[in-house]
Amino acid sequence: MKKANPSSPPKLGARLQRAFRYAAGKHAGQTRKQTAVPYLSHLMAVTSLVFEAGGDEDMGIAALLHDVVEDCGGMPRLREIHRMFGPRVAKIVEGCTDSFVNPKLEWIVRKGEYLKKLKHHDDETRLVSACDKLHNVRTVIADYRQDGERIWRRFNGGREGTLWYYRALSDEFQRRRANRITRELALAVADLEQATGSKRRRGAGGAPAPRRPHVRR
Repeated sequence: MKKANPSSPPKLGARLQRAFRYAAGKHAGQTRKQTAVPYLSHLMAVTSLVFEAGGDEDMGIAALLHDVVEDCGGMPRLREIHRMFGPRVAKIVEGCTDSFVNPKLEWIVRKGEYLKKLKHHDDETRLVSACDKLHNVRTVIADYRQDGERIWRRFNGGREGTLWYYRALSDEFQRRRANRITRELALAVADLEQATGSKRRRGAGGAPAPRRPHVRR
């Protein structure tokens, strides 16, 4: 990823505005999990985090579009993004996508495969992905504090699977040099574990013990 000059903000123009309209149109009518919150709010929040972390216009566009392929059309949508916004944006969006088909594969399979792919992604793709996960975790914490254990009914992974996945993501993001977003994600995941009373099981030498959660299909 290109290092941002704090005194020189990224140039944002018509392409970003076009991406916003595109995302708003494709996600029209969609809401966050079993809530009345427009899904567009999540895309805007992730984009904000990307810019706060020094991302440029392409990365901001990818943040706006990071769920379009998964939720709004699969590979044909990715090809459309490539044509409209260029190969760099399409590559980041592809790297943030864990399903290209409908119906989707079983939740645990998709998440396990995504964790494997994440190890090989470039820094800018990982940053956009980390911003996505950070906003998700912060939302889960806020919802849990408001609604308690009943929130897990919204998630395909349930309580155990959701906590496992965000811990695994945080550990993977921490594997490379930490940045603003990965540090915040680690703190947020720790807060989620504390709020829910989840304790990490330790393996030999103090390392986190691997676990495969039981999740509903």
